[in-house]
Amino acid sequence: MTPAYVGRFAPSPSGPLHFGSLVAALGSYLQARARGGRWLVRIEDIDPPREMAGASDLILRTLERYGLTWDGEVMFQSRRHGRYDEIIERLYQSGDLYWCRCTRREIAAAGGLYPGSCRELGLHPAGCAARLRQRHPVYHFDDALQGRIAVAPALAEEDFIVRRRDGLYAYNLAVVVDDMDSGITEVVRGADLLEPTVRQIALYQRLGATVPAWVHLPLAVQPDGSKLSKQNHARALPEDPAAPLLAALAFLGHPAPGDLHGAPPEPLLEWAIAHWQPARVPHQISLPSPVAG
Repeated sequence: MTPAYVGRFAPSPSGPLHFGSLVAALGSYLQARARGGRWLVRIEDIDPPREMAGASDLILRTLERYGLTWDGEVMFQSRRHGRYDEIIERLYQSGDLYWCRCTRREIAAAGGLYPGSCRELGLHPAGCAARLRQRHPVYHFDDALQGRIAVAPALAEEDFIVRRRDGLYAYNLAVVVDDMDSGITEVVRGADLLEPTVRQIALYQRLGATVPAWVHLPLAVQPDGSKLSKQNHARALPEDPAAPLLAALAFLGHPAPGDLHGAPPEPLLEWAIAHWQPARVPHQISLPSPVAG
């Protein structure tokens, strides 16, 4: 029996939501609601140096104001360190993880990809990063929007970090463990995360977990081709949700009828759920943003 649909939106609290964030949130929300599924929200707060004070609350208030209401409690990665440690220990005990003392400078000098220098050294954790031993690399996967995605063999075969030398947990570990524990059946997110997907699939398989389906939405980019992001100082979403929601729907290939222009979020989202067709979403990796960065 096919499991009930569970989707999610997982922003990092490095700043307020912007138009690119809205596209990812709206696309994942509509995909879940149109299938009668659950839509979860997770705050990916595992990198304190990059986080902005108060951003988590600001993000959640913005989602509510834009009508994007979630199911259940919000998950915070900062409260799940014990779970991540449990998985790291499990991988270590099975021989799938080892400790690495190589610095970024050393890896850059070796060509930019980790050459496996510490694989057989049997190092202890102190001062080391934890790396997943890639026994069964994943070279490609099927994306419901982008089609068959293949990555460079060297990238797929690299033993990647699951916990950094400074003790912070790596994105590829946390996102897999969280999605696995939440029962996520399909991941809908931006196309900037296409390449890391093969690493996440490899970890799912190593943990014996069901791999979700994938949908990578086009990125909203600025005139110079750079994506809208907090790092690029993308403008925060305005208080009034009407125009941004209309723009995001049009960006996703679902322009709303004229009688809904200026409408509050509820009727606009109700229309969008009823008319949502994933095949209408543009297949491009990136598209010009309809709003100023």
